[in-house]
Amino acid sequence: MRILGVSFDNAEANARFAAKQRFRFPLLCDTDKTMSMAYGAAKGRASLFPSRITYIIDAQGKIEWAEQVAGIDAHVEAAVARLIGG
Repeated sequence: MRILGVSFDNAEANARFAAKQRFRFPLLCDTDKTMSMAYGAAKGRASLFPSRITYIIDAQGKIEWAEQVAGIDAHVEAAVARLIGG
């Protein structure tokens, strides 16, 4: 299992944010919002912030589960609960 985060910010801003939050996973840059739009986390390039959505994607790239969650900590908790609970 791999955990990745995605942000609209550049690499420098992401590095600062990830360090401040003590993330133990990579935070990817989606500055042109292409990935966020493809996964439904941004409505368009004018979006200021992506929706906080957690996805479980299988080895073949199929989305097995997705849920919008309120807080940063809830993302990992929601995914782990889903994986453990089936």
